[in-house]
Amino acid sequence: MINETKLAGVLEITPRRFGDSRGHFTETYNADTFAGLGVTTQFVQDNQSYSKDSGTIRGLHFQAPPAAQVKLVRVLRGVIWDVAVDIRRGSPSFGHWTGVELSEAKGNQLLIPAGFLHGFVTRTPDCVVAYKCSATYAPETEGSVRFDDPDLAIDWGIDTNAAVLSDKDASATAFAALTSPFVYEADK
Repeated sequence: MINETKLAGVLEITPRRFGDSRGHFTETYNADTFAGLGVTTQFVQDNQSYSKDSGTIRGLHFQAPPAAQVKLVRVLRGVIWDVAVDIRRGSPSFGHWTGVELSEAKGNQLLIPAGFLHGFVTRTPDCVVAYKCSATYAPETEGSVRFDDPDLAIDWGIDTNAAVLSDKDASATAFAALTSPFVYEADK
């Protein structure tokens, strides 16, 4: 099942679960099934993060072309609030954000296209998040924006003064200082 978010291209995808007395089985990714839904991205890298504390924020991050990444994010343990921000210059939704609660219990995923910032906050302790990427990690192309930037006004659902951050995320740039490497291309 696919749900569109308020940002075109950012999709919540909930694969079918097959349950019985033992538990359940889910096919979390199948290229043919996704292609049938209009998602033809080729994923080349899988990542996994563990966050010990509730209120841990990871983001807002991006990789610039030619290493721009499409991401497919899911939660293996716990609950997160997953956020995408449109940073495609010329986009009608430039600087707008959307968020989706992802959880182990729901089994839902968020597809985030290239041209968007990505970040999440853990809503439970001991969260494990897995995500597929369409390009390998290229540190020379990465960028970040402050998660609590007032121009974005993202509602993280926590006291942001108590957020657990990496040094890199704590020193991220302001949104107004970002020179986005992405340009909006209207549907042809």
